[in-house]
Amino acid sequence: MCCEIRTKTLKKYKIMKIYSLLLLCLFNGAMAQVQPLPELTSENVTKYTRICRENIYKDMKGMYREKGKAMKYPFLAPGSQAYLDMMWDWDSWLSDIALRQILLENGNDKDRQEALAYEKGCVLNFLDFSGLEGYIPEYMLRDDKTGSERRPKNYTDWNMQKPVLAQHAAFIVKTNGGDAEWLRESFFGLQSFENNYLSHYRNEPTGLLFWATDGGIGVDNDPCTFGRPYKSSGSIFLNCLMYKEMLSMVYLADQLNLHEIALGYQKYAEEFKASIQKNCWDERNGFYYSVDLNLIRHKPETHGWLHTGSPLSWDCLIQRIDVWSGFLAMWAGIAEPDQAKRMVEENYKNTKTFNSAAGVRSLSKLEKMYTIKASGNPSCWLGPVWINANYLTWKGLVKYGYAEEARDLAKKTIVVLGSDYERYGALHEYYQPENGQPVLNKGFQNWNFLVLNMAAWLEGKQVIEEF
Repeated sequence: MCCEIRTKTLKKYKIMKIYSLLLLCLFNGAMAQVQPLPELTSENVTKYTRICRENIYKDMKGMYREKGKAMKYPFLAPGSQAYLDMMWDWDSWLSDIALRQILLENGNDKDRQEALAYEKGCVLNFLDFSGLEGYIPEYMLRDDKTGSERRPKNYTDWNMQKPVLAQHAAFIVKTNGGDAEWLRESFFGLQSFENNYLSHYRNEPTGLLFWATDGGIGVDNDPCTFGRPYKSSGSIFLNCLMYKEMLSMVYLADQLNLHEIALGYQKYAEEFKASIQKNCWDERNGFYYSVDLNLIRHKPETHGWLHTGSPLSWDCLIQRIDVWSGFLAMWAGIAEPDQAKRMVEENYKNTKTFNSAAGVRSLSKLEKMYTIKASGNPSCWLGPVWINANYLTWKGLVKYGYAEEARDLAKKTIVVLGSDYERYGALHEYYQPENGQPVLNKGFQNWNFLVLNMAAWLEGKQVIEEF
């Protein structure tokens, strides 16, 4: 009996020991998952800058794709299996800015001339899809249908490409000494694209653009648009892009000696800036927000006597949802200096909302919708750090003279991507804010390469900038 008890006790002890070891392994595994990013010491920043440069110099031609089938021109692709042979709107634009930085640092005249065909091809392939009505999709596949075959029947009820096409073209033209002749024959298609936005995606009372649906908006599940009524979202993201787009059209028209056309787009640019400042700035929170355009206007002819004694005196409602794209008002130069100060002091620096170890959270941590997860349709913009968001926010900080904050964000971005290369041998699409661990899509290149533009600025070297 005594031996039997001893045997049972021994078995129980062994089981408990195994259980304890398993718990320890699980704990150590969990600790490994939440290990912090390397410190932002000068040694680490130097080390990870070197790692980023070595790998990006080696990998950058992985974005090059040759012409064929639906693609009449060579182009730039984001990289990774998920986007292997596709061309995307703001992806190709931001990738090109990074590409030019790479070629500045590690290229020669032959390399730059070779790249020019792929750069121009991104613009010309999209314009090849444009019809008289100006609809252009946000992405293209090599096996795509073309032109009217790809265009939805009720095309104004769908989103089209984000307004970055003129910005991309202007960047290429300015980078190459102002030569816009390659664009002349396609400039009508570019005007049709912009005019389509102005005619069919613009809210008359506010002067702001709206998304037609929540599909293809770039910042996929931004709560200001995702799951909301169609044609109701006056997105700060969309409108800041359009302001810069109008300025780009002014530049391109002038380069083509179409000065009267340039004057028209200058007027639109001024209108967009005024509309964004009037409707999207929130004095209470010191931030720029998207707005809700889905309002009911009671009229006697449609609603009888109901509520007609005091009709609406406002044209939209601010959506006080803290989304990173509010910082685009600084990137675009829309924010007034006193507004930018509040945006930085009250929002950018706040570690409870946007500021994290890996950079700028795509959604404030205090929002109820905040979550970090791997998701591809839609991609997750509910908190993860995206490198393009880091870059565009950083540019706003630099533009308004917040050098200390810009240095900090540049260092964070360098360490996140450098340690990604060090740990996993490749970059990813987006990252956890607290420890910089990658979440999804190994092999994603694209706008991640903009880390080199940030590193060059940090070192006081020449920096390639978007138009």
